[in-house]
Amino acid sequence: MVNLESFIRDIPDFPKKGIVFKDITPLLADPAALKHAADRLAEMFRDKGVDLVAGVESRGFLFGTMVADRLGAGFVPIRKPGKLPHKTIRRSYELEYGQATVEIHSDAVRKGQKVLMVDDLLATGGTMEAACELVRGLGGRIAGVAFVIELCFLHGREKLKDYDVRALIKVEE
Repeated sequence: MVNLESFIRDIPDFPKKGIVFKDITPLLADPAALKHAADRLAEMFRDKGVDLVAGVESRGFLFGTMVADRLGAGFVPIRKPGKLPHKTIRRSYELEYGQATVEIHSDAVRKGQKVLMVDDLLATGGTMEAACELVRGLGGRIAGVAFVIELCFLHGREKLKDYDVRALIKVEE
């Protein structure tokens, strides 16, 4: 069993003073840890009939594509404005340190498709809440929401209370 927590390092005052950034690059650099994380994320939702996996820019792409492969599902990117080449829809939301917007192609999800939402980190929940709204706005059904890390003390799970939310690593403080 791989101890995933040992592959996460804290970077104080990044990207802003007072924020402790959870750096996953050591996990990404270790083949066994990376495989273990992707396998565990996929296994948690294997029985949900997932049609698509949606990954949120940018680290959600890394895990989302691996999970999609393991589930035999397609992958849909959710990106920052201006990064997708086709017609998009967008949602804006509040971050713990500012405001942001995400977009998805307007034809990325068909009505009734089951979509697993994936990102590396759950903080305040604003990003994933907006991403879920985009998918639901296109008629998709949220099969679940998966994270590598959850910062429990920021209570982001509360914004996602209508969904099956799971995380590999839970940070309590």
